[in-house]
Order: sequence, then structure tokens, then C-alpha cells
Amino acid sequence: MKRELTLSSLGIGLLIGICMTAATVYLGLYAGMTVSASIPAGVLAMGFYKGLLKRSDAILEANIVQTMASAGESLAAGVIFTIPALLIVGAWNEFSFWPTTLIAMCGGLLGVIFMIPLRKALIEDDKDLIYPEGVACAQVLKAGAAEDNSGGFKTILQGLGIAGLFKFFSASLGLFKGSVEKAMFAGKSSLFFGGDISPALMAVGYIVGLPVSMLVLTGGALAWFVAIPLMGTPVGMEEASALDVAWTLWSTQVRYIGVGAMVVGGLWSLLGVRKSFVSGIKALGNSKGTTDLSPSIISTLLIVNIIVMAFLYHSMIGSWGATLITTAAMILASFLFVAVSSYVVGLVGSSNNPVSGMTISALLGTSALFLVFGFQGESAILATLGVAGVVCCAACSAGDCSQDLKTGSLIGATPRSQQIAQIIGVVIPAFVIAPTLTLLHNAYGIGDKLKAPQATLFASLTKAIFGDGTLPQDKIIIGAILGVLVIAVDSLFLKKKKFRLHLMPIAVGIYLPVTLATPMILGGLVQHFVHKKKGVVDEGKDQGILFSSGLVAGESLMGVAIALMISLGVNLSISGIPDTLVEILSVLGMLGLTYLLRMKALKT
Repeated sequence: MKRELTLSSLGIGLLIGICMTAATVYLGLYAGMTVSASIPAGVLAMGFYKGLLKRSDAILEANIVQTMASAGESLAAGVIFTIPALLIVGAWNEFSFWPTTLIAMCGGLLGVIFMIPLRKALIEDDKDLIYPEGVACAQVLKAGAAEDNSGGFKTILQGLGIAGLFKFFSASLGLFKGSVEKAMFAGKSSLFFGGDISPALMAVGYIVGLPVSMLVLTGGALAWFVAIPLMGTPVGMEEASALDVAWTLWSTQVRYIGVGAMVVGGLWSLLGVRKSFVSGIKALGNSKGTTDLSPSIISTLLIVNIIVMAFLYHSMIGSWGATLITTAAMILASFLFVAVSSYVVGLVGSSNNPVSGMTISALLGTSALFLVFGFQGESAILATLGVAGVVCCAACSAGDCSQDLKTGSLIGATPRSQQIAQIIGVVIPAFVIAPTLTLLHNAYGIGDKLKAPQATLFASLTKAIFGDGTLPQDKIIIGAILGVLVIAVDSLFLKKKKFRLHLMPIAVGIYLPVTLATPMILGGLVQHFVHKKKGVVDEGKDQGILFSSGLVAGESLMGVAIALMISLGVNLSISGIPDTLVEILSVLGMLGLTYLLRMKALKT
């Protein structure tokens, strides 16, 4: 009998999953993007089983660990893109524990429930879908089972410790700045340059690679170095600083170009996966005799989910008529985007999964439906963001579940066991999200020091549609036109080229601050030149990937720990250091980390 769902695999999976959930909440609110936890969790699991327990037969148990760890991480990614918008828009005064937890839990469970019937059609039968992260994680587990994995284990821990220390120097002691920004006027135009001082963002750049990092920077350059200077100085800001002018133009005007591009990207993704819906629907009736969870269990979970969400929506909006429409919209949109997400990650991987575009499409579609039925005001905002939150969690969880099931299929795991682990990995970490959001908001301010770019954007959209806000429709149209042009150029000239002009990273670059792209490009360049020198290596053996994973986890977890210190009134900040000296130390520290990443990545 296979040893898969053991006490050790469930316990370690939950421990890593809870830690990665908290870390992802911080990283997503800070940077507007997340990275997969599967590979570092797989390495840590194999290090535990082989290094501490001296067992070489634990590959299936390690697979359960990475399945549970990545489930919590993907769930957090879905939450932080949407739920904070309820606070930013003023519909909530705090992160209410049960509404936040239930939206996360039910959304994550819907992602797993709707993905299970699609598994055979998408993962086993469709040979065009490669699921790159799932394949890479399978290679990591196989390599860990065959070789001594202690080196990879230590590399992750080193990255975790170094990034945690760096974040402590920055956010607690004040020896480093969070970002170094400068701007100047050229006539009436604001010229901006700068970058965030962040080990995690540099590590994200290494993990996603130079092509994606370049696309994000391209979007940022279009927004900050082209659009903002062309717009000049807004009326009423003639006495403002160049820095304030640049940030105001981006937040109120330019970022909506990214919205238009994302909507086009979301619609294009739907067109690309239209054939998968037929296979998925056919698969719904062919579950007998498979090694998946039984149809009765899936149906029961689905019904319970629907009932729970219906009562939650009613408690939020107070009308059973509106609740029925909201619940129906949530179910249909969740199934639609679960299929899209599961298909897209099979083609291009989780890093290029256009979840933001899908969520914007769901938000706009739900808004249009509610406007037809005459919904307005705060109840419409609550309902729209409530639907978007569930859909985003479902899409994120489905993409992660697909990659994990692909990993399992390559190493001989039992799908039913992984699906149980995925469900546990969604339910338990969901209880961590609301307290973490509250802690971070009280310490840093969501929408302030933690920019929460997607949530801020969704808040602006719903407020403009149902409240007293306004949308720069001309900028959205410009973004849509830009999106069509990018897709056309990519489809006509780059379809069989190594470098592709993917729309979603460009759109992300437009609506995220360009300061986030600066450290990312450093990491992308390190990865490019290291791989050029060494040749491309398997992700599980790439010391740069493992060290970067530790950097991401270390900075994020220390960010949560410092938030706890702030909430307890602990202040370790060192005063009296000249601002210029802090900026110089910050830049030198970032360059030192970049060199260290290069040296780690060059090791075999």
C-alpha cells in the first residue's frame, strides 16, 4: 500500500502551508504578484524525510507536502487580489473574520471541486498541455529521492535567513529604505526613476526569468517613462513636487491603461480555451471507475459550498433576490474561470496565468448583470467584490491543483489522495488569512505602505460603477487598443519565436508601480547570464531557484513578524541617520544581494 496521506506528510504540509499562506499575503499586498510554493516545499519535504528521518522511500509523502503547501499559497493569492478592496472602498471597516475566511475557503474549494472532473481530459488526455511547474516539481521530487538533498535544503534556509535579516534592517531598524525614488521636472513633465529595495522582488525576477521580467519592465516603462511625461502636470498640482505629480498621474489615470489591456487579455484567454470546455463538460459524466474523489463527495461539497455562500451573501447584502442572482453569478463564473485557469497553466505555466484579467472580466460581467437588475450603492459593491473574491480564489486554486495533479501523475501518486490533501490545504490555511490581513493593515496600512495594487484597482472600478467614483474611460480604451496591438504582433510575428510578447505581464507592468520591476529585472538578468554560462539546468537543481525561494519566504515572513512587533508597540528604529546615507546603504545592500544571488546560482 502506498504511503501518501501519513501523519507526517499532513503535519509538515500544514506547517509549511500556513507559513506560505502568511508569506504570500504579505508579498501579494506589497508587490502585487506571487510565486509558486511547490518546488521549495518539495525540496524542504525531501530534506526532512531523507536528511532527518533517513528515508529514501518518501517521494509520495513529499508530494503530499508540496500539494498542501502550494494550496495555501494559491488561496492567499486569490484573497489578497480582491478582499482588501472591500476595506479600501469603505464597504468594510475591518477584515471580518468569518466573511473573509468563508470567501477564501469556499472559493478555494470550488477551484478544487470544479477541477477534479476536468483532470482526465486536461492532464491525461490533452497532450498539448505540458503543465511546466508540475513537470519541474516532479523532477525535483525524483532527484531528491535519488540523491542527497541536504544541499538544496540548506540553500533555501540560507536565503530565508539572509532575506529575513535584510528586511529586519529595513523595516525595523530603518538602516535601509523600502524604495529609493527620484523625480524631476522637464518643462511641465515629470521624469521619474527609482526602484524598491527588496530581496523578494529580485528573487521573483530570477524565478520567472528574464523574458517575463522584461515584459513587466516594458509595461512599467510605457506607463512611467512615456505616458506620465506626455501628460504633463495636472491642473491644481502646479506647486506639487515632481514625485507627487508622477504618482498622482499613475494612480488616477495611467494605471487604467493596464486595466484595458487586462480585459483584452482575459477575453483572449477565454477564446484560447473554448475547446477545453467541451472536453470538461463531457468529463463531468465520466467519473465512475476513476481514482478521483467520488461524484457523491464532490456533489456534497458543492452543495454545502453553495448554501454557505448564499447565506454569507445574504448577510452582506440583505436581500434574498439579490442573493440568488449573486450566488448564480458566482457559480457560473467560478466554473468558467476554473476551466480557463486549468487550461492556461497547462499551456504557459502558473507564472503567466492571467488571473487578474479573469477577475477583472468576472468583476465587469457581474457589475453589468447587477446594473441590468437595478442594483446600486454599497450592496452592489459588496455583491460584486464578493463574487470576484470567490472567482479569484477558485481560479488560483484550480491552476495550482492542476500543476500538483500533473506532478502526481508523473511520479505515480493517487489522485484521490492529492485531492484530499488539496482540500485540507485549502480549509486549514483559510483560517490564517483574516488575522494576517488585520495584522498587516494595522501595522503598515493596506493601500499605503502595502500598495495592494490589484485590490486598489478593483476598489476603484466598483466605486466608479456603483458609487460616486469616476473612471478614465479614455485610458481604458487606450489600454484595450494597446492589448489588441500586442496580441496581433505576437500572433503574426512571434508565434514560433523563443521570445513571446505575452500581453498579461505587460499589462501587469502598467498597473503596478515601476519600482517593483527594477529589482525584478536584476534577478532576471542574473538568471539569464548564469544560465548562459552554465547552460539551463533543472529547476530542482538550480541553486539560484532554491536560494530565491528562500529570499521570497524570508522577506515575507519577516514582514509579518515585524507587523506583529509593531502591533505590540515594539520600536527598534534607529534615528538620526541622514536620509542620503540610508539611500546609499540601501542601493549598496541591494547590489550586494544581487552579487550573492549570482554566486549562489553559479554553484552546482
